[in-house]
Amino acid sequence: MENKKTLVIGASLKENRYSNIAINRLKSYHINTVAIGLRDGEVNGVKIETEQKLFNDVHTVTLYLNPKRQESYYEYIIKLQPKRVIFNPGTENPEFYKLLREANIDVEIACTLVLLSTNQY
Repeated sequence: MENKKTLVIGASLKENRYSNIAINRLKSYHINTVAIGLRDGEVNGVKIETEQKLFNDVHTVTLYLNPKRQESYYEYIIKLQPKRVIFNPGTENPEFYKLLREANIDVEIACTLVLLSTNQY
């Protein structure tokens, strides 16, 4: 599996949260992982940033934020120019899909954990 540097947005320090499980799973597949969340901290060696930091070479952004909370990230994500944005269950947002597609960014409505476990990541 090529290294598809992934930015997890909505990262949580709580171990039962899907964003936290996703960080651990991405790391287990040796995928370079960066994260943004409400609280800074660390999950499996991945520092959770609280600012919209301009990471380089982000291939995939995986979202764990409801559509309302995504609005403040629209411009930021488009500026990063990832190859794709994964909308995990509960994050579906047709308004954002349109903006991403206009910026030539692929939209995937899927679950990061399922994509990883079925080798479709």
